[in-house]
Amino acid sequence: MKRKSTLILALLLPLQIIFIKIISNYPQFVETWYSKTLYPEISRIMRISLGILPFSLGDFLYAFLVISIIRWLVIRIRQRFKNPKKWILEAFATLSIIYACFNIFWGYNYYRLPLHQSLGIDNEYSTEELIRLTESLISRSNAIHSELAESDSVKIDMPYDKNELFDITLKGYTNIKKQYPELTYEGESLKRSLYSIPLSYMGFNGYLNPLTNEAQVNTIIVPYKIPTTASHEIGHQLGFAKENEANFIACLATMNHPDPYFRYSGFTFALSYCLNELYRRDKEQTDEIIKTIHPGILANYREVQEFWLKHQNPLEPMFQMFYNHYLIANNQAEGMKSYSYVVALLVNYFEDPETQFQL
Repeated sequence: MKRKSTLILALLLPLQIIFIKIISNYPQFVETWYSKTLYPEISRIMRISLGILPFSLGDFLYAFLVISIIRWLVIRIRQRFKNPKKWILEAFATLSIIYACFNIFWGYNYYRLPLHQSLGIDNEYSTEELIRLTESLISRSNAIHSELAESDSVKIDMPYDKNELFDITLKGYTNIKKQYPELTYEGESLKRSLYSIPLSYMGFNGYLNPLTNEAQVNTIIVPYKIPTTASHEIGHQLGFAKENEANFIACLATMNHPDPYFRYSGFTFALSYCLNELYRRDKEQTDEIIKTIHPGILANYREVQEFWLKHQNPLEPMFQMFYNHYLIANNQAEGMKSYSYVVALLVNYFEDPETQFQL
């Protein structure tokens, strides 16, 4: 009986992969029946049930999986990989269960409608529109910086501890849900990652555990970056699986935040994307525009850059390459380069007159 069940589970793995290939061609179906119907209930239940834990169950689950894999390899080596039919079948059966849980609990969101369609905004823009937005973001960022700093050359430090930053993050979603009800966040499950140090050396700010729907934040990063990072992971929890879309949602939640420090984090985060895209298109124009940014804002940018330079290591490119392939495998054809889509969303969001008064 056990062998029959193992065989069935193993055979379900290729069937699941075929099913994914099929539904990836029907984003409206995924959007309607999974992302807006089934997933919100799954996500809410998981967040409410696990959010009460003061630690990340998902981090312990990852540790258990790693230990189990190492144990499995040791046993196979000791047995010299004897009886391959049995252990290969068991391995495929286990992968089948994990793959099913990944997709049912969260992964099908990779195949939903693009965010610009679900939010009703365009995704095309010209260089002239990009320049106008960049100048507007500089003006807004400079204004908030002047409000918070004694002089334009002083960098901004967050006046909150890391627990307070998590609590305050949620207020941004309370604000933005008035305009976008689909961004309503109920059931807090935002936690410090137990692996913040290794995450820093791998080059990651945080992650969502798709098996527990807990949002983990790397809390040793520069505090100035925690508001957008935490907001980004909440975006994932709400079912926006693609990195570029979660980044845009992080911009919305922080730029519309009632707290000026969070707005500063959000506007300068959005500005960094525009500057990078403008630099790619017109280096000379970018060099001129950067001169209009308060030195204190540039100091914050340097602070973040110095943090990542401090944590560089020879293995980081390998981790980034692995993650890039993960993105490509999950319906993000351009991998990490697809992050530039954030700029298209920002340009068209600001071009919409109905959104102007809110920012």
